[in-house]
Amino acid sequence: MHDFCFTIPYGLILVGGGIFGYLRKGSTASLAGGVGIGLVLILAGYLSLGAFKKKKNSYLALILETVCATALTWVMGQRYLQTSKIMPAGVVAGISSLMTLFYLYKLATGGNHISPKAE
Repeated sequence: MHDFCFTIPYGLILVGGGIFGYLRKGSTASLAGGVGIGLVLILAGYLSLGAFKKKKNSYLALILETVCATALTWVMGQRYLQTSKIMPAGVVAGISSLMTLFYLYKLATGGNHISPKAE
């Protein structure tokens, strides 16, 4: 599975969650954090997709994705430990930790595997 297949939906979920948190509770931190990191992840996903279409890997995108997911894991994990609230802190920390592991796996195995195409 390619990183952009998960990164773009992951980013969209974060954007949606940030907007929802702002509309529901008036949380500008949710808006800035969710939308900000979500948009960065969507951008990284599209960079990776563009590189894949050119039969290359975008290590810049993969590193950016890893850094964002790791930061979210840390921040939301800390928030979950402080508040014990499953939603949103526990859920975002859980998803982000899975995404961090996925990105580390992709980095360790050389990124997206490009199959040679006979022309």
